[in-house]
Amino acid sequence: DILEERGVVLGDNWYQQKIHGRLNGDIFADLLPELRDPEALSVEKEAEFRRRLPVPYPSLPGLAALLEACETWPKAVVTNAPRLNAEAMLRAIGVREAFDVLVIGDECAKGKPDPEPYLEAMRQLGVRAEDCVAFEDSPSDLRAARDSGAYSVGVRSTLDDAALRRAGAQCSIQDFEDTALADVLTSLKE
Repeated sequence: DILEERGVVLGDNWYQQKIHGRLNGDIFADLLPELRDPEALSVEKEAEFRRRLPVPYPSLPGLAALLEACETWPKAVVTNAPRLNAEAMLRAIGVREAFDVLVIGDECAKGKPDPEPYLEAMRQLGVRAEDCVAFEDSPSDLRAARDSGAYSVGVRSTLDDAALRRAGAQCSIQDFEDTALADVLTSLKE
């Protein structure tokens, strides 16, 4: 709505191509280069997201069971979302307390697709990259996970297996009930 008010026409696959997995500053610089105060527009956009977020909000199927199965493992959320949005979404889906660390791309030297946010999560958790699994659904986020050294699992929320693998996924799942997930978790336990 905010972009359409400023004359940006949205087409098919537009969100996936222009917004998904990107930082607000990069989005607004590309789409509204004449914008004088991109930070103010970013703040407005994110406040509107939080205002519209229904609570409770359904999580991806199987997430609660996965978090319970991995209860003793150190866990982090690594996101380019602003901190207030990440906190709001995690609370809306009822899983905030399941995570030890929340790393925000804008709070790192570089955000995703750079691996720095993942590397920071690993530092905070005190874990090695080869012991980590990352779940991502966008190409830029998969590149960050892959380049950090984590085992990268693509989530087929909007892209198919082939697209996720091209972006760096080592395997893909439909959701957290997908039977392929058991193999990933077993390999981490070994």
